[in-house]
Amino acid sequence: MALRYELSHWEAESFFSKIDTLIVGAGIVGLSAALHLRAKFPNRRIVVVDRGPLPIGASTRNAGFACFGSMTELLDDLSNQPEESVWALVAMRYQGLEKLRRMFGEDAIGYRKSGGYECFSPKEEDAYDECLRQRHVFNERMQAITGLPDTFVTADTQIAGLGLGNTAHLLLNVAEGEIDTGKLMRTLLDHAHKASIDVWGGLEISAFEEEVAGVVVHTSLGWSFRADSLLLATNAFGRQLQPDLPIVPARNQVMISTPIDNLRLKGCFHYHKGYVYFRQLGNRVLLGGARHLDLTGETTDSFDPHPGIRSFLRQFMAETILPYAQGWTIEREWSGIIGRGDAKVPIVKTIGNRSVAAVRLGGMGVAIGSAVGAQAADLLADCW
Repeated sequence: MALRYELSHWEAESFFSKIDTLIVGAGIVGLSAALHLRAKFPNRRIVVVDRGPLPIGASTRNAGFACFGSMTELLDDLSNQPEESVWALVAMRYQGLEKLRRMFGEDAIGYRKSGGYECFSPKEEDAYDECLRQRHVFNERMQAITGLPDTFVTADTQIAGLGLGNTAHLLLNVAEGEIDTGKLMRTLLDHAHKASIDVWGGLEISAFEEEVAGVVVHTSLGWSFRADSLLLATNAFGRQLQPDLPIVPARNQVMISTPIDNLRLKGCFHYHKGYVYFRQLGNRVLLGGARHLDLTGETTDSFDPHPGIRSFLRQFMAETILPYAQGWTIEREWSGIIGRGDAKVPIVKTIGNRSVAAVRLGGMGVAIGSAVGAQAADLLADCW
């Protein structure tokens, strides 16, 4: 039976009264928005809530890539989206990663500029050839963003040393890297607590509605409270509270191996338009994605595993990443839910006189979450 109870007088007065802004969603976007608001309004009362003990969507459940787009993924985007929109979003991703490094320092977020590789199997010669044809154009566009003369370089000579099987070619994005998203979230939480921002996990918001004097917020525990303004920062789960938002949830499955002696893999890797991704994590391998195998089935906000994709990922680990290694097993598996839509641009907009939505980060929350949070905070400031 679901827990339901009424607030005591003390709980209502000390914790759930005189809230200037309630932020629903304690992930990268929600906490970034809270910190941005605190810098603008030192005396406002800001409360952040999440339905899980930790943000359970994607912020702490991803692969920890500090990436902004493999060549095949960007070519696919360019085939169905306006060119300037694609490059503007790439710039936003890159600048967002740079902002995180400046704000908190590389050590605090576990950042390492290890490069981002894209793998091509022997059956993908046409895709690789297209990347080579477009590489000069891409590098020109990327130079304006990264300042580097050659962001994308060939790296076939590294295949053997990395121990990769079923790999005919590698392209390296020298401007990408990796991040420890656990450290990032701990850093955001530490800054929020130091800024006197309340952050509460385990509180699910079931509905909210605006009134003239503020926003009435209903919880799944059976009681309600008020806030002057509200930010919806639940990314893929935004439609649960605002059904008209054009968001499609997409499940990504992730697994990590047991420690591997003499692991050859170094850095972060993408395969097949970014749908499959893997990286070295100490002496382990983290692998995830492959939702392209069942796009319909993976359009879900359920965390349950997909048996066929689990099987594919295990085979990919054995045959492509670790063909030389013996004795390893999968130590842990989990899922994360990202928010997607017809466009890859995030949704940051007012949804009422006192409420704002900042959702649909398209799987790039690490890169653009802080910028989206700041943009949402600026919109919220106008609600007061």
